[in-house]
Amino acid sequence: MSAPERIPPRSVTPDPNPAELLAHGELTVRGRIREASNAALFCTVALDGRQASCVYKPVAGERPLWDFPDGTLAGREVAAYEVSEATGWQLVPPTVLREGPYGEGMCQLWIDVHPEAELLALVDGEEPEPGWKAVGFAEVGEGRTALLVHADDARLRRLAVLDAVINNADRKGGHLLPTADGRLYGIDHGVTFNVDNKLRTLLWGWAGEPLPEEAVGVLKTLRDALDGPLGTRLATLITTAEVDATRARVDALLTSGRHPEPSGDWPAIPWPPV
Repeated sequence: MSAPERIPPRSVTPDPNPAELLAHGELTVRGRIREASNAALFCTVALDGRQASCVYKPVAGERPLWDFPDGTLAGREVAAYEVSEATGWQLVPPTVLREGPYGEGMCQLWIDVHPEAELLALVDGEEPEPGWKAVGFAEVGEGRTALLVHADDARLRRLAVLDAVINNADRKGGHLLPTADGRLYGIDHGVTFNVDNKLRTLLWGWAGEPLPEEAVGVLKTLRDALDGPLGTRLATLITTAEVDATRARVDALLTSGRHPEPSGDWPAIPWPPV
């Protein structure tokens, strides 16, 4: 089998309390992120001599979505961060809802990507090599078909569990941000928490496999949190029905004890995949 072809992700200044900085710092717009489908602005935020780069997505710049008629993309982005924090895995960069130059919006810490980390690849052959998990076959042009694979990586597996909880409808390759210190973040969680099953992801490699013991423990803790402060916090960001659906998804994962499989009722892989 030939060597994997790298699918590049996109490109933290450590701070003792980045959420406070994001929420209360002075927000200055530096430019626009052109590849974003909704308004996404690259900014700096400064407070008491501390400064960081961030992404600001104002609600006023969101495009309406027929299948997500309630709430806002910004609210769901923050809700995904809150769930991630409740797991203890810290897979979503610090994210807050705040006022900015163009009104209320989501403000998220900018993550610098480590370019050497390889998490996704297109390879020849019908089976992945050790250390990789198969997602499916993809047409790559000129009549060529390649196998899409992702790394058999514990960080990705945690993210796959988080995506199942928040019902992520758009886990693309460009949304995976590995860092130089070995961490992994996921971004762009605006289409999440729907009451209908809309899970679309490139992380299907563990579909149907038993959940790791660690994940089961985290899901139990998360389920309790959803009946407490986390549920109360989410109710300010998404609808009551969406909070209830989140509880139901956690219950379903705990009952099955396995990673979910594609339902067949919804395209399983986002397009474009990167």
